[in-house]
Amino acid sequence: MASPIKVLVVSPTGKTGSSVVEGLLNSSTNFEVTALTRESSLENPTLKPFKERGVKIVTADLNGPKDVLVKLLTGIDVVVSCIFWRNLKDQIPLAEAAKEAGVKRFVPSSFQTPAPRGVMQLVDWKDDVLAAIQRVHLPWTVIDVGWWSNQVIPPLPSGRTDKFVVPFFKSKPADGNVRMALTALQDVGNHVARVIADPRTLNRKVLVYTEAMTLNEAADLLDEVSGEKSIRSYLPAEEITEAIISAAEAFGKDPNDMNATLALFLNQYQNSWGVRGDNDPKNAVTLGYLDFNELCPDITGIKLRDIYESILDDTKESLGISWE
Repeated sequence: MASPIKVLVVSPTGKTGSSVVEGLLNSSTNFEVTALTRESSLENPTLKPFKERGVKIVTADLNGPKDVLVKLLTGIDVVVSCIFWRNLKDQIPLAEAAKEAGVKRFVPSSFQTPAPRGVMQLVDWKDDVLAAIQRVHLPWTVIDVGWWSNQVIPPLPSGRTDKFVVPFFKSKPADGNVRMALTALQDVGNHVARVIADPRTLNRKVLVYTEAMTLNEAADLLDEVSGEKSIRSYLPAEEITEAIISAAEAFGKDPNDMNATLALFLNQYQNSWGVRGDNDPKNAVTLGYLDFNELCPDITGIKLRDIYESILDDTKESLGISWE
C-alpha cells in the first residue's frame, strides 16, 4: 500500500470543514487526517466521531509563535484550510510556517463560486491570502465548488419546501437563465479529496462541481418532482446593483457593520453567479480556472433531483439544509 497522504484540516467543525474531513475519511485514496481546531472548540460534538475514526485532533493559535506552528506542520503533506471568512488573514502566518515546515500543498479557504477581482469583496480578500501564499513560493491549490445545491430550493404553494428555502434567495436574479455550477454541501469533501490527490491541480485554481444548470431549470425540475408549480419571482439586475452600491457605502463607513457586510456579500454573490455568470463553468475557465470535471468526467455526487426527492418524500432522509 502506498504511503498515506498526510492532510491537516484547519477549522474542521464548520459545515465546510466537517464535509472535508468526511470526504477524506471516505475516500479511496489513503489519507491520514489531522484536524486543527481552537482550544475552545475541543469539546465540539462534531469532533467526537472524527476521533473515533482515527482523526488526530490538535490545537494551535494561528497568530502564536511561528516555531510552534512549524513543529505542528512538519511531516504534513497537504494543509486544507476551511477557516471562517472573518479570520481569513490568519492563514498568512500559517502559510509562512507551512513553507518552513516543507508542506507540499496549501489549500486556502475558498470553496465557493468563482469570480474575478473587483466583483466580490470576499473573493478579493481570499485572493489577497493567495498572493501571500505565492510570495513565499508555497505550492497551492484553490478549490471552488460552485453554489451549494442545497440552497437552490424554490418555494411551493403547498409549503412543503418552506423550511429549506433560503429567505434571501427566494427570488431569482435577473431572468433566471444564467447557468451555474452546483455541489451539495455533503459532497464538498468528496470533491476536495479528488482534487488534492491529483498532481495536475497543483498551483491551479480549480472548479469542481456535481452538475450545472440555470435556476429556471432547477424550478422546472422541482415542478416535475413535486407535481406542483413552484413559486417563481425575479429580482432585476438593476435592483441588485443598487443594493450593492448602498451596502458598499455603509460598509465603507463601518467595516464592522455586520448588516452592511452581509448585505454586500449576498448581493455581490447574486450579481456574480446570477447576473454575470461567473459560476458558469465555461466562464470560470476564462478566469483561469481548471475545470476538474473535464479532467475527471466520472465526478459524481448528490444531484438536485436527489435533494428535491428527499425533501418531498417523508420516507427518505432529507438532503436539504433547514434554514428555519
